[in-house]
Amino acid sequence: MRGTPRNTTRAAAAAALLALIAAGCSPGEERDANTVRVAYQKFGTFIAMDSLMRKVKEEFEADNPDVTVELHAVEAQAEDYQTQVNLMNGSASEAPDLIYQDTFTINQDADAGYLMPLDDHFDAWEDAERFNEQEAEAVTSLDGTRYGVMLGTDVRGLWYRTDFLEQAGVELPWEPATWDEVLDTARAVQNEFGDEVVPLNVYSGTPAGEAASLQGFQMLLRGTDDGLFEESSEQWVSSSAGFTESLEFVHTIFDEGLTLDPQDALDANIGTVNNEERFPNGEMAISLEGSWATQSWIEEANQPWPEWEDHMEFTPMPTRNGQGEGASSMSGGWALSMGAHATDPDLAWQVMAHALNQENAVKFAVEGGQIPVRSDVAEDPGFLEAAPKAERFAELVDVTGFRPAYSEYPRVSLAIQEAMEVVMLGEATPEEAAELYSQELESIVGPDNVTDGS
Repeated sequence: MRGTPRNTTRAAAAAALLALIAAGCSPGEERDANTVRVAYQKFGTFIAMDSLMRKVKEEFEADNPDVTVELHAVEAQAEDYQTQVNLMNGSASEAPDLIYQDTFTINQDADAGYLMPLDDHFDAWEDAERFNEQEAEAVTSLDGTRYGVMLGTDVRGLWYRTDFLEQAGVELPWEPATWDEVLDTARAVQNEFGDEVVPLNVYSGTPAGEAASLQGFQMLLRGTDDGLFEESSEQWVSSSAGFTESLEFVHTIFDEGLTLDPQDALDANIGTVNNEERFPNGEMAISLEGSWATQSWIEEANQPWPEWEDHMEFTPMPTRNGQGEGASSMSGGWALSMGAHATDPDLAWQVMAHALNQENAVKFAVEGGQIPVRSDVAEDPGFLEAAPKAERFAELVDVTGFRPAYSEYPRVSLAIQEAMEVVMLGEATPEEAAELYSQELESIVGPDNVTDGS
């Protein structure tokens, strides 16, 4: 489905890599042992890592005049960024020493031979005891090997403009208890503002990539009684009631016009546009979004919105019928990993450790809207004072879930995005899209690794 756009982005990724090569080493050229090459994503509102690495480069080079920290800021959305890094990893002369990566890709990259084990470096680090168990789980492969160190984690929920909901007659603070209450609030906004305001954003479709799969679909699925993967049997779940119910929610918001028009929802830059333009400009009321949205509005942002605290509030996403804990979340997080072709692993680790120290972890947590994974950062007055929603986000840690970070997951995620897309475009019913997903899942992981979850 919709193969052409993905071919186009892959071509763009390859072209971007060629530009990187032209600007740096050529294939086969011997690497400078005193240069540490860092690849990271710089895209749209995601500015925190670029800000951090520029600080690290300045400080580390000042303390080590013979060392160069070479920054490769890849300006691409997550899936295209991953493609570019994979292309770089295909050549020892072009491979990064350090890689900024979404933790769900660690198993896939470790299986591909792109990453270097970090157990020895991490265990000998005096700061290791500061990191929590959640961090260790996220960056450890299935065979128990550590392949990264997390910078921070996140949660997801409903960001909303208080003034719009109040004008629509919704009682504040807004604390919906079921999916129906979320939909009813979106309908109230629609009745009050008509086409002037988008009532509710839920990421959907292949251009949104992992945002659709994680922030959109899995946030819904988490609120049902079903999941993507059954840990007890170590099998992927195909046809479940919760899967179809989640697609039915997507169908409802598009069918009733409670969300963006499909052409706007299928914009690869949708997250940037939502947070930099639609919310500040008074064009959107509610969005199922991550805790990091604040980095779009702070002083260091591309388009600061100093008044955001006067307008924006965050509330948990309820479970479907208010069952269980009553609320749900999904968490991810980004980490620094070391490339398998690192020229000098000890030097690369020194740069990594500097980027991950307490001072820099506080900076990243504040600017990136992150939940700290270091105990000393979570207690740091600088973080607590500069992160106004920190306590609200922390409330969701006990109910949050994580993606099944197996090497097959990225392809499973794409199959989810495709199922959402045919529903939002009216090309298939939720039931038909769920069946298409089941067929695709079997082709990805094999029939023996699939269960119906019953």
